[in-house]
Amino acid sequence: MWSKTADIREYFGTKELYARMARIAIPVSLQSLITVGINLMDTIMLSGMGDAQLSASSLATQFINLFMICCMGIGMGASVLTSRYWGMQDLHSLKKSVTIMLRLVATFAGVFTIATILIPGLIMRMYTADRELIDYGIIYLYWMVPTYICTGLSLTCTIVLRSVGQVKVPLLTSVAAFFVNVFFNWVFIFGELGAPRMEIAGAALGTLIARLFELGCICGYFFFVDKRIAYRLKHVFMKCGDLLREYIRISIPVLISDSLLALGNNAVSMVMGHIGKAFVAANSVTMVVQQLSSVLTTGVSNASGIITGHTMGEGDFDKAQKQGYAFLFMSFVIGCFAAFVILLLRGPIIDFYKVSPEAKAISWELMDAILIIVIFQSMSSILTKGVLRAGGDTKFLMAGDILFLWVASIPLGFLSGLVFRWPAFWTYTFLKIDQIIKCIWCFFRLRSGKWMKKIYSAK
Repeated sequence: MWSKTADIREYFGTKELYARMARIAIPVSLQSLITVGINLMDTIMLSGMGDAQLSASSLATQFINLFMICCMGIGMGASVLTSRYWGMQDLHSLKKSVTIMLRLVATFAGVFTIATILIPGLIMRMYTADRELIDYGIIYLYWMVPTYICTGLSLTCTIVLRSVGQVKVPLLTSVAAFFVNVFFNWVFIFGELGAPRMEIAGAALGTLIARLFELGCICGYFFFVDKRIAYRLKHVFMKCGDLLREYIRISIPVLISDSLLALGNNAVSMVMGHIGKAFVAANSVTMVVQQLSSVLTTGVSNASGIITGHTMGEGDFDKAQKQGYAFLFMSFVIGCFAAFVILLLRGPIIDFYKVSPEAKAISWELMDAILIIVIFQSMSSILTKGVLRAGGDTKFLMAGDILFLWVASIPLGFLSGLVFRWPAFWTYTFLKIDQIIKCIWCFFRLRSGKWMKKIYSAK
């Protein structure tokens, strides 16, 4: 796909591309940073309650994250269509895509809500056999029941707004939600301002209040204020049959891929949970550092998907290919930067947590593994969640996600951690080895040019 006559600089990104990327990536990255800040404050506050409550909330959150990743799959699948239709200025088809998305979200929210109400103990036993962790986890899950519909709607509407270049409202909402979450965590975890001391339940309640706040702001804007898409409540009931087949072809593989990835990540958490409390607590500490180091990756991944979708919607496939190489180059630079950030922050952050000496020792081993993995993770994320997905190559990506996680990462991690009892460094490396394989796999796919698919409009 390399052209001898083309300016080589186009393959490393033009000024115009970097400017477009920055307008989208910076607000999205800041929003991700705020989300990480919320998780950081949750874990820091709960770490004072001991390894058990910190570990229980971490494991219970994995089930909630399973739902959130499913919602992201629904939203990102829809955004493949909405960004392309926005480039084509086909608002009718765009609105139909949103309607199908919202109906799917409501269905998933109902399933997860019912499961959490009826079988919270079974959910926790999937992650750990420790009775203390199960009991604490059940408390956390009960308080989080209403968050499914709140998170589902606000998350998917945010993704659609981003796909048409609306990034300020989600960012401002996240800033405000951060302070709401931290304040109510402080009040209810520790029993301040006359409130009862609720500990792990207080952490869940603080998160619930923040999610309700996000729902009001994001969905209030999306359904009643936004004029770009101009989607209103009446459109929820519009007929979408003529677009359903195209939505299924493009978006459902994204949902399946992200859902199976979420299940796979939950399986990884189950492996960690059965290794022991100290490993789970250590992973909770390192997870925050990973999230801090990957906020820029998240922003560029979103920006690459939106820009690629708009470019292909305009019909310029050659330009989209060149932009794909530019984003690949950016992803490598960002991955190296992320590794440098981890190298600087790992010591102070590990020392800041009030966890056991064993958990701290394991945290150091995990950090060593993350330093290597984060470079490959940056490259694979920007290609799989951004460029290739926006090109409509969702079936290919689904196959890769399923194959490498379930055939490589989970079996190797299980053998390393639970059978051979190898050091934490190797166990974690094997649990994340799919990121390395996917990076190589996606590079050759990008180079082939076969990732660019045509998308059809509603009749």
